[in-house]
Amino acid sequence: MDNTNATAVRPFTKHINELSDGYLSKTPLFQFIVISLIFPMWGAAASLNDILITQFKTVFQLNDASTAFVQSAFYGGYFLIAIPASIVIKKTSYKFAIMLGLIAYIIGAGLFFPASRVATYSMFLVAIFAIAIGLSFLETSCDTFSSMLGPKKLANVRLNISAALTPLGDIAGILLGKYMIFSTGGNLATKMAGMHGAERIAYGEKMLQLTLQPYKYIIAVLVVVLLVLAFTKMPSGKPAVAAGDDTAATNTPSVSLMETIKYLAGNFRYKKGILAQFIYVGMQTTVWSFTIRLALDLNHHISDADATTFMVYSYAMWFIGKLVATWFLSKFKVASVLSVYSVLGTITLLVTTFGHGMLAVYAAVLVSFFFGPQWPTIYAHTLDNVTDKKYTETAGAILVMAIIGGAVWPFFQGLVSDFSGSMQFSFIVPTIAFVLLSWYFISEMKYDKN
Repeated sequence: MDNTNATAVRPFTKHINELSDGYLSKTPLFQFIVISLIFPMWGAAASLNDILITQFKTVFQLNDASTAFVQSAFYGGYFLIAIPASIVIKKTSYKFAIMLGLIAYIIGAGLFFPASRVATYSMFLVAIFAIAIGLSFLETSCDTFSSMLGPKKLANVRLNISAALTPLGDIAGILLGKYMIFSTGGNLATKMAGMHGAERIAYGEKMLQLTLQPYKYIIAVLVVVLLVLAFTKMPSGKPAVAAGDDTAATNTPSVSLMETIKYLAGNFRYKKGILAQFIYVGMQTTVWSFTIRLALDLNHHISDADATTFMVYSYAMWFIGKLVATWFLSKFKVASVLSVYSVLGTITLLVTTFGHGMLAVYAAVLVSFFFGPQWPTIYAHTLDNVTDKKYTETAGAILVMAIIGGAVWPFFQGLVSDFSGSMQFSFIVPTIAFVLLSWYFISEMKYDKN
Protein backbone atom coordinates (compact mmCIF):
# COMPACT_ATOMS: atom_id res chain seq x y z
CA MET A 1 0.00 0.00 0.00
CA ASP A 2 1.38 3.41 -0.98
CA ASN A 3 -0.13 5.36 1.92
CA THR A 4 2.17 4.11 4.63
CA ASN A 5 0.50 6.06 7.44
CA ALA A 6 -3.07 5.43 6.35
CA THR A 7 -5.34 2.46 6.90
CA ALA A 8 -8.14 1.09 4.80
CA VAL A 9 -11.32 2.08 6.59
CA ARG A 10 -14.13 1.68 4.05
CA PRO A 11 -14.50 -0.07 0.70
CA PHE A 12 -15.24 1.99 -2.38
CA THR A 13 -15.32 -0.87 -4.87
CA LYS A 14 -14.49 -4.57 -4.66
CA HIS A 15 -10.79 -3.87 -5.23
CA ILE A 16 -10.40 -0.29 -4.02
CA ASN A 17 -10.55 1.01 -0.44
CA GLU A 18 -10.92 4.54 0.90
CA LEU A 19 -8.10 5.19 3.34
CA SER A 20 -8.19 7.06 6.64
CA ASP A 21 -6.48 10.13 5.13
CA GLY A 22 -9.05 10.40 2.31
CA TYR A 23 -6.84 8.94 -0.42
CA LEU A 24 -7.62 5.63 -2.19
CA SER A 25 -5.62 2.40 -2.29
CA LYS A 26 -5.87 2.45 -6.12
CA THR A 27 -7.11 4.93 -8.72
CA PRO A 28 -10.65 4.19 -10.02
CA LEU A 29 -10.05 4.75 -13.73
CA PHE A 30 -13.57 5.67 -14.89
CA GLN A 31 -14.14 8.11 -12.02
CA PHE A 32 -10.75 9.68 -12.60
CA ILE A 33 -11.55 10.11 -16.32
CA VAL A 34 -14.93 11.72 -15.56
CA ILE A 35 -13.35 14.26 -13.20
CA SER A 36 -10.44 14.90 -15.58
CA LEU A 37 -12.84 15.64 -18.47
CA ILE A 38 -14.23 18.56 -16.47
CA PHE A 39 -10.85 20.33 -16.52
CA PRO A 40 -11.12 21.39 -20.20
CA MET A 41 -14.45 23.07 -19.47
CA TRP A 42 -12.95 25.92 -17.49
CA GLY A 43 -10.16 26.14 -20.06
CA ALA A 44 -12.71 26.87 -22.78
CA ALA A 45 -14.27 29.67 -20.73
CA ALA A 46 -10.89 31.23 -19.93
CA SER A 47 -9.65 31.21 -23.54
CA LEU A 48 -12.84 32.81 -24.82
CA ASN A 49 -12.02 35.74 -22.53
CA ASP A 50 -8.93 36.42 -24.68
CA ILE A 51 -11.20 36.73 -27.72
CA LEU A 52 -13.70 38.91 -25.87
CA ILE A 53 -10.97 41.32 -24.71
CA THR A 54 -9.93 41.97 -28.31
CA GLN A 55 -13.52 42.41 -29.48
CA PHE A 56 -14.71 44.54 -26.54
CA LYS A 57 -11.75 46.94 -26.86
CA THR A 58 -12.91 47.95 -30.34
CA VAL A 59 -16.70 47.74 -29.98
CA PHE A 60 -16.86 49.58 -26.63
CA GLN A 61 -13.84 51.83 -27.39
CA LEU A 62 -11.88 50.82 -24.27
CA ASN A 63 -8.28 51.46 -23.24
CA ASP A 64 -6.05 48.50 -22.30
CA ALA A 65 -6.61 48.90 -18.56
CA SER A 66 -10.41 48.84 -19.04
CA THR A 67 -10.28 45.66 -21.15
CA ALA A 68 -8.67 43.95 -18.16
CA PHE A 69 -12.03 44.23 -16.36
CA VAL A 70 -13.03 41.08 -18.28
CA GLN A 71 -10.41 39.17 -16.30
CA SER A 72 -11.31 41.08 -13.13
CA ALA A 73 -14.92 39.88 -13.39
CA PHE A 74 -13.77 36.36 -14.24
CA TYR A 75 -11.20 35.86 -11.53
CA GLY A 76 -13.07 38.02 -9.02
CA GLY A 77 -15.85 35.45 -9.15
CA TYR A 78 -13.35 32.74 -8.29
CA PHE A 79 -12.09 34.76 -5.34
CA LEU A 80 -15.47 35.50 -3.81
CA ILE A 81 -16.97 32.03 -4.18
CA ALA A 82 -14.02 29.76 -3.29
CA ILE A 83 -14.66 29.78 0.48
CA PRO A 84 -18.45 29.26 0.11
CA ALA A 85 -17.61 26.41 -2.29
CA SER A 86 -15.35 24.81 0.31
CA ILE A 87 -18.15 25.05 2.89
CA VAL A 88 -20.49 23.27 0.47
CA ILE A 89 -17.88 20.53 0.00
CA LYS A 90 -17.41 20.21 3.74
CA LYS A 91 -21.16 20.00 4.41
CA THR A 92 -22.00 17.74 1.43
CA SER A 93 -19.52 16.07 -0.94
CA TYR A 94 -17.12 16.74 -3.77
CA LYS A 95 -19.61 15.23 -6.22
CA PHE A 96 -22.44 17.54 -5.11
CA ALA A 97 -20.19 20.62 -5.29
CA ILE A 98 -19.05 19.67 -8.80
CA MET A 99 -22.63 19.22 -9.98
CA LEU A 100 -23.54 22.59 -8.45
CA GLY A 101 -20.62 24.16 -10.31
CA LEU A 102 -21.74 22.66 -13.62
CA ILE A 103 -25.27 24.02 -13.11
CA ALA A 104 -23.94 27.51 -12.28
CA TYR A 105 -21.68 27.37 -15.36
CA ILE A 106 -24.69 26.51 -17.54
CA ILE A 107 -26.66 29.45 -16.11
CA GLY A 108 -23.72 31.84 -16.62
CA ALA A 109 -23.20 30.73 -20.23
CA GLY A 110 -26.94 31.17 -20.77
CA LEU A 111 -26.65 34.83 -19.71
CA PHE A 112 -24.66 35.52 -22.88
CA PHE A 113 -27.92 35.30 -24.79
CA PRO A 114 -29.53 38.36 -23.12
CA ALA A 115 -26.11 40.05 -22.91
CA SER A 116 -25.67 39.87 -26.69
CA ARG A 117 -29.06 41.60 -27.05
CA VAL A 118 -28.55 44.30 -24.42
CA ALA A 119 -25.09 44.98 -25.89
CA THR A 120 -23.52 46.79 -22.93
CA TYR A 121 -20.06 46.11 -21.47
CA SER A 122 -21.45 45.81 -17.94
CA MET A 123 -23.97 43.13 -18.93
CA PHE A 124 -21.24 41.01 -20.47
CA LEU A 125 -19.20 41.40 -17.29
CA VAL A 126 -22.18 40.12 -15.30
CA ALA A 127 -22.39 37.02 -17.52
CA ILE A 128 -18.64 36.42 -17.19
CA PHE A 129 -18.87 36.81 -13.40
CA ALA A 130 -21.74 34.28 -13.29
CA ILE A 131 -19.66 31.76 -15.25
CA ALA A 132 -16.81 32.31 -12.82
CA ILE A 133 -19.07 31.38 -9.90
CA GLY A 134 -19.62 27.96 -11.45
CA LEU A 135 -15.94 27.58 -12.30
CA SER A 136 -14.94 28.42 -8.72
CA PHE A 137 -17.01 25.47 -7.51
CA LEU A 138 -15.48 23.27 -10.19
CA GLU A 139 -11.85 24.15 -9.57
CA THR A 140 -12.19 24.17 -5.78
CA SER A 141 -13.65 20.67 -6.02
CA CYS A 142 -11.87 19.06 -8.97
CA ASP A 143 -8.31 20.20 -8.22
CA THR A 144 -8.40 18.63 -4.77
CA PHE A 145 -10.60 15.67 -5.75
CA SER A 146 -8.33 14.64 -8.62
CA SER A 147 -5.31 14.58 -6.32
CA MET A 148 -7.24 12.40 -3.83
CA LEU A 149 -8.36 9.72 -6.35
CA GLY A 150 -5.59 7.25 -5.63
CA PRO A 151 -2.43 6.73 -3.56
CA LYS A 152 -1.02 9.82 -1.87
CA LYS A 153 2.47 9.54 -3.35
CA LEU A 154 1.06 10.04 -6.88
CA ALA A 155 -1.20 13.00 -6.01
CA ASN A 156 1.01 15.44 -7.97
CA VAL A 157 1.10 13.15 -11.00
CA ARG A 158 -2.69 12.63 -11.01
CA LEU A 159 -3.42 16.33 -10.81
CA ASN A 160 -0.94 17.07 -13.58
CA ILE A 161 -2.57 14.41 -15.78
CA SER A 162 -6.01 15.93 -15.18
CA ALA A 163 -4.69 19.44 -15.70
CA ALA A 164 -2.98 18.35 -18.94
CA LEU A 165 -6.47 18.23 -20.47
CA THR A 166 -7.13 21.89 -19.64
CA PRO A 167 -5.24 23.16 -22.73
CA LEU A 168 -7.54 21.07 -24.92
CA GLY A 169 -10.41 23.15 -23.57
CA ASP A 170 -8.42 26.32 -24.15
CA ILE A 171 -7.76 25.32 -27.75
CA ALA A 172 -11.42 24.44 -28.27
CA GLY A 173 -12.51 27.77 -26.80
CA ILE A 174 -10.10 29.83 -28.89
CA LEU A 175 -11.12 27.97 -32.08
CA LEU A 176 -14.80 28.54 -31.32
CA GLY A 177 -14.01 32.22 -30.89
CA LYS A 178 -11.87 32.38 -34.02
CA TYR A 179 -14.44 30.83 -36.33
CA MET A 180 -17.64 32.13 -34.72
CA ILE A 181 -16.81 35.51 -33.17
CA PHE A 182 -14.14 36.56 -35.69
CA SER A 183 -15.96 34.86 -38.57
CA THR A 184 -16.35 38.02 -40.65
CA GLY A 185 -12.63 38.13 -41.45
CA GLY A 186 -10.32 41.13 -41.56
CA ASN A 187 -9.46 43.43 -38.67
CA LEU A 188 -12.40 44.66 -36.57
CA ALA A 189 -10.57 47.79 -35.41
CA THR A 190 -9.75 48.75 -39.01
CA LYS A 191 -13.33 48.13 -40.15
CA MET A 192 -14.87 50.23 -37.41
CA ALA A 193 -12.29 53.03 -37.55
CA GLY A 194 -14.17 54.67 -40.41
CA MET A 195 -17.63 54.24 -38.87
CA HIS A 196 -19.43 56.87 -36.82
CA GLY A 197 -22.70 57.38 -35.01
CA ALA A 198 -25.60 55.02 -35.75
CA GLU A 199 -23.60 53.04 -38.31
CA ARG A 200 -20.88 52.22 -35.77
CA ILE A 201 -23.41 51.31 -33.06
CA ALA A 202 -25.37 49.04 -35.41
CA TYR A 203 -22.26 47.24 -36.63
CA GLY A 204 -20.94 46.87 -33.09
CA GLU A 205 -24.22 45.31 -31.97
CA LYS A 206 -24.06 42.92 -34.93
CA MET A 207 -20.57 41.83 -33.87
CA LEU A 208 -21.67 41.34 -30.26
CA GLN A 209 -24.43 39.01 -31.46
CA LEU A 210 -21.68 36.64 -32.54
CA THR A 211 -20.42 36.23 -28.97
CA LEU A 212 -23.28 33.93 -27.98
CA GLN A 213 -22.51 31.34 -30.66
CA PRO A 214 -19.68 29.47 -28.83
CA TYR A 215 -21.72 29.25 -25.65
CA LYS A 216 -24.44 27.21 -27.37
CA TYR A 217 -21.95 24.37 -27.83
CA ILE A 218 -20.49 24.81 -24.35
CA ILE A 219 -23.94 24.50 -22.75
CA ALA A 220 -24.64 21.29 -24.69
CA VAL A 221 -21.38 19.68 -23.50
CA LEU A 222 -21.97 20.81 -19.91
CA VAL A 223 -25.39 19.16 -19.84
CA VAL A 224 -23.90 15.84 -21.01
CA VAL A 225 -21.11 15.99 -18.40
CA LEU A 226 -23.64 16.82 -15.68
CA LEU A 227 -25.78 13.79 -16.54
CA VAL A 228 -22.78 11.41 -16.64
CA LEU A 229 -21.56 12.66 -13.27
CA ALA A 230 -25.03 12.36 -11.73
CA PHE A 231 -25.10 8.62 -12.46
CA THR A 232 -21.47 7.88 -11.50
CA LYS A 233 -20.56 6.59 -8.02
CA MET A 234 -17.79 8.69 -6.45
CA PRO A 235 -15.62 8.22 -3.33
CA SER A 236 -15.83 10.79 -0.53
CA GLY A 237 -12.24 12.00 -0.84
CA LYS A 238 -12.39 12.98 2.83
CA PRO A 239 -10.45 11.79 5.88
CA ALA A 240 -12.21 9.28 8.13
CA VAL A 241 -13.37 10.06 11.66
CA ALA A 242 -13.34 7.90 14.72
CA ALA A 243 -16.28 5.63 15.40
CA GLY A 244 -18.86 7.30 17.59
CA ASP A 245 -17.88 10.81 16.49
CA ASP A 246 -21.01 12.90 16.10
CA THR A 247 -19.66 14.21 12.80
CA ALA A 248 -19.35 10.76 11.28
CA ALA A 249 -22.34 11.34 9.06
CA THR A 250 -20.44 13.92 7.11
CA ASN A 251 -17.18 11.89 6.95
CA THR A 252 -15.16 14.91 8.06
CA PRO A 253 -14.10 16.22 11.47
CA SER A 254 -15.93 19.32 12.70
CA VAL A 255 -13.62 22.30 12.51
CA SER A 256 -14.51 25.99 12.46
CA LEU A 257 -13.39 28.39 9.75
CA MET A 258 -11.47 30.51 12.29
CA GLU A 259 -9.66 27.44 13.63
CA THR A 260 -8.71 26.52 10.08
CA ILE A 261 -7.50 30.05 9.28
CA LYS A 262 -5.42 30.06 12.48
CA TYR A 263 -3.83 26.74 11.57
CA LEU A 264 -3.07 27.81 7.98
CA ALA A 265 -1.77 31.23 9.08
CA GLY A 266 0.92 29.46 11.08
CA ASN A 267 2.02 27.35 8.10
CA PHE A 268 4.80 29.35 6.41
CA ARG A 269 5.22 27.12 3.36
CA TYR A 270 1.47 27.07 2.77
CA LYS A 271 1.45 30.89 2.77
CA LYS A 272 4.37 30.91 0.32
CA GLY A 273 2.37 28.59 -1.92
CA ILE A 274 -0.61 30.97 -1.89
CA LEU A 275 1.65 33.85 -2.95
CA ALA A 276 3.20 31.71 -5.68
CA GLN A 277 -0.23 30.76 -7.01
CA PHE A 278 -1.30 34.43 -6.97
CA ILE A 279 1.78 35.36 -8.97
CA TYR A 280 1.49 32.47 -11.42
CA VAL A 281 -2.18 32.95 -12.30
CA GLY A 282 -1.61 36.67 -12.76
CA MET A 283 1.38 36.05 -15.01
CA GLN A 284 -0.42 33.46 -17.15
CA THR A 285 -3.48 35.66 -17.52
CA THR A 286 -1.53 38.76 -18.54
CA VAL A 287 0.37 36.90 -21.24
CA TRP A 288 -2.72 35.24 -22.68
CA SER A 289 -4.91 38.34 -22.37
CA PHE A 290 -2.60 40.44 -24.52
CA THR A 291 -0.88 38.02 -26.93
CA ILE A 292 -3.50 38.67 -29.63
CA ARG A 293 -3.09 42.41 -29.11
CA LEU A 294 0.70 42.06 -29.26
CA ALA A 295 0.47 40.27 -32.61
CA LEU A 296 -1.89 42.92 -34.01
CA ASP A 297 0.36 45.74 -32.79
CA LEU A 298 3.56 44.27 -34.22
CA ASN A 299 2.04 43.17 -37.52
CA HIS A 300 -0.62 45.51 -38.92
CA HIS A 301 -1.20 43.30 -41.94
CA ILE A 302 -2.78 40.32 -40.15
CA SER A 303 -6.47 39.89 -39.39
CA ASP A 304 -8.05 39.32 -35.96
CA ALA A 305 -8.55 35.65 -36.86
CA ASP A 306 -4.89 35.31 -37.90
CA ALA A 307 -3.74 36.89 -34.65
CA THR A 308 -5.98 34.48 -32.75
CA THR A 309 -4.05 31.59 -34.29
CA PHE A 310 -1.09 32.55 -32.10
CA MET A 311 -3.23 31.69 -29.08
CA VAL A 312 -3.98 28.29 -30.58
CA TYR A 313 -0.23 27.75 -30.78
CA SER A 314 0.16 29.03 -27.21
CA TYR A 315 -2.31 26.52 -25.84
CA ALA A 316 -0.69 23.75 -27.87
CA MET A 317 2.66 24.67 -26.30
CA TRP A 318 0.99 24.69 -22.89
CA PHE A 319 -0.33 21.20 -23.50
CA ILE A 320 3.07 19.91 -24.63
CA GLY A 321 4.69 21.57 -21.64
CA LYS A 322 2.31 19.74 -19.31
CA LEU A 323 3.02 16.37 -20.93
CA VAL A 324 6.78 16.84 -20.77
CA ALA A 325 6.59 18.09 -17.18
CA THR A 326 4.44 15.13 -16.12
CA TRP A 327 7.22 12.79 -17.27
CA PHE A 328 9.93 14.86 -15.54
CA LEU A 329 7.89 15.03 -12.32
CA SER A 330 7.67 11.24 -12.24
CA LYS A 331 11.48 11.04 -12.42
CA PHE A 332 12.86 14.10 -10.62
CA LYS A 333 12.16 16.30 -7.62
CA VAL A 334 9.19 18.65 -7.97
CA ALA A 335 10.94 21.89 -6.98
CA SER A 336 13.94 21.13 -9.20
CA VAL A 337 11.79 20.59 -12.30
CA LEU A 338 9.72 23.71 -11.70
CA SER A 339 12.84 25.80 -10.97
CA VAL A 340 14.23 24.96 -14.41
CA TYR A 341 10.87 25.63 -16.07
CA SER A 342 10.54 29.00 -14.32
CA VAL A 343 14.04 30.26 -15.10
CA LEU A 344 13.69 29.32 -18.79
CA GLY A 345 10.25 30.94 -18.83
CA THR A 346 11.70 34.16 -17.43
CA ILE A 347 14.33 34.25 -20.20
CA THR A 348 11.62 33.67 -22.82
CA LEU A 349 9.51 36.56 -21.52
CA LEU A 350 12.55 38.84 -21.62
CA VAL A 351 12.70 38.08 -25.36
CA THR A 352 8.98 38.90 -25.61
CA THR A 353 9.53 42.25 -23.89
CA PHE A 354 12.67 43.36 -25.73
CA GLY A 355 12.83 41.20 -28.88
CA HIS A 356 12.56 42.65 -32.38
CA GLY A 357 9.39 42.38 -34.44
CA MET A 358 7.52 39.10 -34.60
CA LEU A 359 10.25 37.36 -32.60
CA ALA A 360 8.51 38.83 -29.56
CA VAL A 361 5.22 37.18 -30.54
CA TYR A 362 6.90 33.81 -31.09
CA ALA A 363 8.49 34.09 -27.65
CA ALA A 364 5.08 34.93 -26.15
CA VAL A 365 3.81 31.70 -27.71
CA LEU A 366 6.79 29.64 -26.52
CA VAL A 367 6.52 30.81 -22.91
CA SER A 368 3.27 28.85 -22.56
CA PHE A 369 5.38 25.67 -22.66
CA PHE A 370 6.88 26.74 -19.33
CA PHE A 371 3.43 27.48 -17.89
CA GLY A 372 2.51 23.82 -18.35
CA PRO A 373 3.04 22.31 -14.89
CA GLN A 374 2.82 25.46 -12.79
CA TRP A 375 -0.79 25.60 -11.50
CA PRO A 376 -1.37 21.93 -10.62
CA THR A 377 2.12 21.49 -9.18
CA ILE A 378 1.92 24.59 -6.98
CA TYR A 379 -1.57 23.49 -5.90
CA ALA A 380 -0.69 19.90 -4.99
CA HIS A 381 2.74 20.86 -3.59
CA THR A 382 1.22 23.52 -1.34
CA LEU A 383 -1.71 21.37 -0.26
CA ASP A 384 0.70 18.59 0.66
CA ASN A 385 2.14 20.94 3.29
CA VAL A 386 -1.24 20.87 5.07
CA THR A 387 -0.47 17.76 7.09
CA ASP A 388 -3.74 17.73 9.04
CA LYS A 389 -6.24 16.72 6.35
CA LYS A 390 -9.30 17.99 8.24
CA TYR A 391 -8.27 21.41 6.93
CA THR A 392 -7.93 20.22 3.32
CA GLU A 393 -11.19 21.60 1.88
CA THR A 394 -10.66 25.12 3.19
CA ALA A 395 -6.94 25.08 2.38
CA GLY A 396 -7.78 24.08 -1.19
CA ALA A 397 -10.40 26.82 -1.42
CA ILE A 398 -7.95 29.50 -0.26
CA LEU A 399 -5.49 28.28 -2.89
CA VAL A 400 -8.21 28.68 -5.51
CA MET A 401 -8.83 32.19 -4.13
CA ALA A 402 -5.25 32.99 -5.08
CA ILE A 403 -6.55 32.94 -8.65
CA ILE A 404 -7.51 36.58 -7.94
CA GLY A 405 -4.03 37.26 -9.31
CA GLY A 406 -5.67 36.88 -12.72
CA ALA A 407 -7.82 39.93 -11.91
CA VAL A 408 -4.94 42.07 -10.65
CA TRP A 409 -1.90 41.55 -12.87
CA PRO A 410 -3.63 42.14 -16.26
CA PHE A 411 -4.90 45.49 -14.98
CA PHE A 412 -1.34 46.55 -14.15
CA GLN A 413 -0.10 45.36 -17.52
CA GLY A 414 -2.89 47.38 -19.15
CA LEU A 415 -1.80 50.45 -17.20
CA VAL A 416 1.83 49.97 -18.26
CA SER A 417 0.70 49.64 -21.88
CA ASP A 418 -1.49 52.77 -21.68
CA PHE A 419 1.19 54.91 -20.00
CA SER A 420 4.16 53.66 -22.03
CA GLY A 421 2.28 53.50 -25.31
CA SER A 422 3.84 50.10 -25.97
CA MET A 423 1.97 46.83 -25.66
CA GLN A 424 5.27 44.98 -26.09
CA PHE A 425 7.00 46.75 -23.21
CA SER A 426 4.03 45.99 -20.94
CA PHE A 427 5.16 42.34 -20.98
CA ILE A 428 7.73 43.42 -18.40
CA VAL A 429 4.92 42.83 -15.87
CA PRO A 430 4.63 39.03 -16.40
CA THR A 431 8.44 38.90 -16.73
CA ILE A 432 8.81 40.24 -13.19
CA ALA A 433 6.18 37.72 -12.08
CA PHE A 434 8.21 34.83 -13.52
CA VAL A 435 11.32 36.09 -11.71
CA LEU A 436 9.41 35.92 -8.41
CA LEU A 437 8.08 32.45 -9.25
CA SER A 438 11.62 31.26 -10.01
CA TRP A 439 12.69 32.44 -6.56
CA TYR A 440 9.80 30.49 -4.98
CA PHE A 441 10.74 27.14 -6.53
CA ILE A 442 14.45 27.61 -5.93
CA SER A 443 13.70 28.32 -2.25
CA GLU A 444 11.57 25.16 -2.09
CA MET A 445 14.35 22.89 -3.36
CA LYS A 446 15.81 22.49 0.14
CA TYR A 447 12.53 20.92 1.31
CA ASP A 448 12.05 18.63 -1.69
CA LYS A 449 12.51 15.03 -0.57
CA ASN A 450 10.54 13.07 -3.19
